[in-house]
Amino acid sequence: MNKDLTPAEAEAEFWNSLKHSNTGMLGLDRPGYHSQPMTAFREEETGTIWFFTRNDTDLARDVAAPGQSAMFSYGSKDQKVWACIHGELSAQGRDPAIIDRYWNPVLAAWYPGGKDDPDLTLLRFDADDGRVWVSDGGVFKFAYEIAKANVTKTLPDAGGVADVNLQ
Repeated sequence: MNKDLTPAEAEAEFWNSLKHSNTGMLGLDRPGYHSQPMTAFREEETGTIWFFTRNDTDLARDVAAPGQSAMFSYGSKDQKVWACIHGELSAQGRDPAIIDRYWNPVLAAWYPGGKDDPDLTLLRFDADDGRVWVSDGGVFKFAYEIAKANVTKTLPDAGGVADVNLQ
């Protein structure tokens, strides 16, 4: 990766991308733990990322004890932004204000009882740091860079990478 990317630029690209493409892989940061696909909802005011889950899932049970170290791995639909974000994950139970703010037809499909489904619980992810990769050239630029690298025997310019502090 050749492009100079500042941490501030990388962070802005990550948060902006997450607004439009908000599914990633969430899991606890411990040996042998497997991440699972989850939809992320960012609370702009605090930077908190909320996840809806059922309270009978392994992840909900495993974060019952507060202060669990977790990782959120992310790749945007357009493949321009990739990120690995570390933070603290905790079970928050039910918060009607958060539920109302983010409720949508996709979430409703997982909770037959609607917003009041007794199995619905919220997970709170407080990000602290991470690494973000940004490639703004798209598929055609990527193909060009690969072809150019093979012809010139140089490395392709695939974008930039920066470590970010999200606290």
